Amino acid sequence: MLVEEHTSQGLLFNQPAGHLEPNESLIAGVAREVLEESAREFVPEYLIGIYRWHSVAAETTYLRFAFGGRVIAYHPERPLDTGIVQAIWMSPDEIRATQSRHRSPLILRCVEDYLVGKRYPLEILTHYD
Repeated sequence: MLVEEHTSQGLLFNQPAGHLEPNESLIAGVAREVLEESAREFVPEYLIGIYRWHSVAAETTYLRFAFGGRVIAYHPERPLDTGIVQAIWMSPDEIRATQSRHRSPLILRCVEDYLVGKRYPLEILTHYD
């Protein structure tokens, strides 16, 4: 699942993503961000990978934690975050074919890692309150 969102470079695709709230764990953060950007309740079950990418255009370095898991509910009446146009389910071939509209190269890399079976247990993440 990707989200289509307005960016300074136009309408692009991204995976649901965002920032952690104060004292929020990665697990809680990913569940919240998926809900806010797709109106779907997501239960993370494993980590696919951790990725670092520097955007020259934005002069920003991103650290991405990509998770896999289950969508357990959809709330179509829920408004999406500002800037998000829609959540869209795409096949791997469709994702590859839309690379020119990806917000970052991390999108396809995370999908390819998922497809080759990369899975790490959530227990490798430690959150201290």
